[in-house]
Amino acid sequence: MNISIRQLTAFIQVSDNGSFTRASEQMYLTQSAVSGLIKELETGLGIVLFDRTTRQLSLSAVGLHLLPQARRILNEMQLFENEASSLTSLAQGQVRLAVSQFAASSMPAVIAQFAKQHPEIGVSLLDCSAENLLKHIQDIEVDLGVGTELGFMETEDDIHADLLYQLPFCVVMPDSHALAQKHEITWQDLLDIPLITLQGPFIEQVTAELDERITTHIQQARYKVNFMSTALEMTRQGFGITLCLPYMPEVIDWVSANGLLMRPLAQPVRMRQFFIYQRASRALSPATIAFKQFLQTYFSSHYNDLHHSESLSVK
Repeated sequence: MNISIRQLTAFIQVSDNGSFTRASEQMYLTQSAVSGLIKELETGLGIVLFDRTTRQLSLSAVGLHLLPQARRILNEMQLFENEASSLTSLAQGQVRLAVSQFAASSMPAVIAQFAKQHPEIGVSLLDCSAENLLKHIQDIEVDLGVGTELGFMETEDDIHADLLYQLPFCVVMPDSHALAQKHEITWQDLLDIPLITLQGPFIEQVTAELDERITTHIQQARYKVNFMSTALEMTRQGFGITLCLPYMPEVIDWVSANGLLMRPLAQPVRMRQFFIYQRASRALSPATIAFKQFLQTYFSSHYNDLHHSESLSVK
């Protein structure tokens, strides 16, 4: 049994397009040629990949199961070609990067700085949820991932993680707020004050290992929103105070320019960690190694010591 790349490509294209006609257009082949590739693949495997009727074409149960593996094989082949072409020179490299929400906010500026040093290395950016970050790495859709700590890392033997930077959880309030006069703001100070928080995993990270009363107060925040920009604007309008991470210099500047104050929270100081993720079983290309080293250097100088900076207490 000899399975060809063209057969797998046809399988994926027909599945994605739901039509032999549209798949043939994508592959620049005739419809009969694409149909022949699928028939060859089905005959060779002794299975049916598609359920066909006069009106509809859909993946069979077996086809649905095999589709992710077909994608992974083609991604491996593309990776093989990319790495082979990049071995002779960094200038021929291409880096595929996936980033989760908070990391995505700062990454365009980082890529722009990298491009100044390595103008011939292309860096593509995929922003995704934290939950999908590892999947993109496992499926070899990207070379590196950058995101927050992932609780299910222990179950992923083929994922390697390097700490990239860490940021303190902070509180943002109007500079006229009563808490703004305190030299140190603690988590206990937040009790009985209206809070604005983000929906989703952010709350779980904030409340991990905090006192039960504080955890309950945060989880039952009066306002829960989807975007940090919304939380900050609501804070500016006096709805309450919000929790955030100083993940971008632009955020700190916006806070200062709009009459708000950002302060780290103490007792305890809670940090959120960000990692570079990659498949442990894969050797990185020279271009990807160069980009990873640049990331580590960049964030070491810009973020790792941010919680010691006076910039978090700007008014």
